[in-house]
Amino acid sequence: MAGRSAGTESFELTLRSPERGEARGPLVFATARRARTAGLAALRGAAGALVIDCGALGQTDSAGLAVLLDWLAEARHAGRKLRFERLPEELLRLARISAVDGMLQQGV
Repeated sequence: MAGRSAGTESFELTLRSPERGEARGPLVFATARRARTAGLAALRGAAGALVIDCGALGQTDSAGLAVLLDWLAEARHAGRKLRFERLPEELLRLARISAVDGMLQQGV
């Protein structure tokens, strides 16, 4: 992925099963709208608890953090369980600054 910018690479959320998904690519301002839509669709299609592996995320920023927090809020509102695995350190640093790192790591 070296040499690629968020403008030439897109965010993808792939469901490996009704309970597991994988987030891949940049999760930044430019991809936030698509990411939010994909996450909400995944929550609607989940059989129960959903775990999203974030280990393949590329660049992240505060818009990406807002998307993940929005997914958690929607899951809570719908009475669903959502948890993230392998969150990138860059994203966790942003979450610590905003004092939401515990929520991001624990899920709902």
